[in-house]
Amino acid sequence: MPDLRKAELMRRAIALAVENVREGGGPFAALVVKDGKVVAEGANRVTAANDPTAHAEVMAIRAACTALGTFQLTGCDLYTTCEPCPMCLGAIYWARPDRVFYASGKQDAAEAGFDDAFIYEEIELAPVDRRIPMAQLLGIEAAAVFAAWQDKPDRIAY
Repeated sequence: MPDLRKAELMRRAIALAVENVREGGGPFAALVVKDGKVVAEGANRVTAANDPTAHAEVMAIRAACTALGTFQLTGCDLYTTCEPCPMCLGAIYWARPDRVFYASGKQDAAEAGFDDAFIYEEIELAPVDRRIPMAQLLGIEAAAVFAAWQDKPDRIAY
């Protein structure tokens, strides 16, 4: 038997995404839920805010962390209207929620014009071979940054 509460939460995310489209945003939304209660919502605001990182999951994670006063979402679930893109997947792993539930798959997104396949392909390439070439610069000097971090007695591990 399906969990009716989970379905209700996903329906809320879907309704938020539809509302966001009507208001000029993208067709994605997400909720962060803790102890059965929605602690934050987020909707895609990429074009509305001129911010390529303003994906629904990222917006919801930011809002939830602010609301909960933490940088990790242990004990929380994330409900998102679509299978997370590579950027959002990274943000999710950094935020460490307990579970993620998604409605549409990445193939559904691709059919609607949101195809992230090329990013997954780029990740596998050597940095110099990517569409946006990347080159390391001053790596030895930059080691001082990590040394400073490791020497910091009151650092907060994440």
